[in-house]
Amino acid sequence: MAKDSLADKALSPVALDLLARLGQGIRTARTRRGIRQEDLAKRASMSRVRLRKLEKGDPTVGLGALVQILEVLDLLDQFAHLADPGRDELGLALEARQRKGRVDIKTPKDDLDF
Repeated sequence: MAKDSLADKALSPVALDLLARLGQGIRTARTRRGIRQEDLAKRASMSRVRLRKLEKGDPTVGLGALVQILEVLDLLDQFAHLADPGRDELGLALEARQRKGRVDIKTPKDDLDF
């Protein structure tokens, strides 16, 4: 019987569901391309067991394995947008609010001579 991992316990049900959907998306992309699991695993330099875990949404599969598979499937560009700071609406709003009305008074006015 397999042990429960810390990843299984630490992740919320929402996060686990997202991993399952990500795995299903990878499986769909693989099958649409007509690639067998063992062939994709070989092209990504990983075991078929690891690929199977990834396709099932297993949270213990490393990020590197995910990136390898996405690269082989030509889906890596979509992954690059996941944590794009330019798309972080909340972070941008908080940053703008912190900057609002702030003036750096450390710069002497004489240094502003053009």
